[in-house]
Amino acid sequence: MKRTLAYLLIGIVFGITMMKSEAASWFRIYEMFKFDSFHMYGIIGIAFFLGVIMTQIIKHYKVKSLYGETIQFPPKQKKVLRYAFGGIIFGFGWALAGACPGPMFTLLGAGFLPVGILIVAALAGTFVYGLLKDKLPH
Repeated sequence: MKRTLAYLLIGIVFGITMMKSEAASWFRIYEMFKFDSFHMYGIIGIAFFLGVIMTQIIKHYKVKSLYGETIQFPPKQKKVLRYAFGGIIFGFGWALAGACPGPMFTLLGAGFLPVGILIVAALAGTFVYGLLKDKLPH
């Protein structure tokens, strides 16, 4: 129960942060894809650098997960093409939908009910990927 509450609290803080920083705003995302504003690039850049710093802290201090397990980092794969292709698909979806997965749930929680269609479509896409993943070139 404590873990569930911890995850719920983290989600609430994440949602508040997304709304207050305007990272869940379709207008801000549209500006980003038109290269009209630095706002979203600044948020993504800060998230990137914080991710690098936190990863180094986890590796250096051997931080454990909430379950007490050692956090492991698998060796990097040098398959740039598949990551580029996946990133392009993700970017197209992000541009068309106006939201990536994190803000979708934030927007739903903020009362924007039509985003429920995006969530259903994202879950359907995830399900289809699960069905096809063994047939795809990984």
